[in-house]
Amino acid sequence: MSKFLTEKIQKLTPYVPGEQPKERKYIKLNTNESPFPPSDKAIKKASEEAKKLMLYPDPDCNELTALVAKTCNVDKENVILSNGSDEVLNFAFMAYCDEKTKAVFADITYGFYKVFASLNGIPYKEIPLKADFSLDLEALSNEDGTLFIANPNAPTGLFVPVSVIEEIVAKNPTRIVVIDEAYVDFGGESCIPLTKKYDNILVVQTFSKSRSMAGARLGFAVGNKELIADLMRIKYSTNPYNVNRMTAAAGVGAMEDSGYFENNCKKIIENREYTHKELEKLGFVHTNSMTNFVFVKSDKIDGAQLYKKLKDKGILVRHFDKEEIKEYNRITVGSAQEMQALVNAVKEILGE
Repeated sequence: MSKFLTEKIQKLTPYVPGEQPKERKYIKLNTNESPFPPSDKAIKKASEEAKKLMLYPDPDCNELTALVAKTCNVDKENVILSNGSDEVLNFAFMAYCDEKTKAVFADITYGFYKVFASLNGIPYKEIPLKADFSLDLEALSNEDGTLFIANPNAPTGLFVPVSVIEEIVAKNPTRIVVIDEAYVDFGGESCIPLTKKYDNILVVQTFSKSRSMAGARLGFAVGNKELIADLMRIKYSTNPYNVNRMTAAAGVGAMEDSGYFENNCKKIIENREYTHKELEKLGFVHTNSMTNFVFVKSDKIDGAQLYKKLKDKGILVRHFDKEEIKEYNRITVGSAQEMQALVNAVKEILGE
């Protein structure tokens, strides 16, 4: 770092993305991407917009915003589009947290929450998960501050029913509750309907996982019009053109091709259950993941060793060294062929 860097940024611990090695071809099961390409409609529309890259995109993403609103059964004024869901999550930290209002989230959850808090100079409180990796919802609810809940949570994959989330929102009318639904399309249920009933809930989703657009960087948030206006205020104070025209066009194509989206989600759920069953036969235990990944461990091999041996065999998974979860690995659910290759590799490793 340079001698000019501010003390605040010097102390910042950046988010660490999943590794993207280039030295060989891997089966990539470490960053929760979709194994399926984007919809043909998404590709076609993005290609058409590439011819107009000399022009700025629509800063309000009107066409895509209208489609998202229609799909979510809300009005356009209830939706904001963003450069990946990370951007709008950061907006929420900026809008609803400060030195007087801390951020509150689980100690084992999406790693960017802590980074966003630190980057924006926001105090935060981490609430430990329970022994079974479920969220301590009572402790989260009772702690003052803006509440951030990943649902389903990552890397555990566990889902909290909407009825339980509603209890928290209703119990805390003077604080904002942000629900991060990056993985909700793989068996969960969205809290978006609650945004019509309560003015203190913001729901964030992404096109990265279920709509095969991780490389496009597209996310959105849904809330009452006042909350969305708050976030728009920040967007127009930072980067009005935050969603490029190719990404916005691809998003339109993806939203229009709902059959493709639904079929891919169904396949991933099937592949997830296959992986659970096959690894169970090998002595693994797992959480009840409702995401596009499995979270597994075995008493026959420690988590770090399994990660390294799988990498040696050309399969990347995600290992975390945090004490409570270091025996586990988070494994993205890929295609049927990829998951069969994973299972075969694990059998070989355990047989060595």
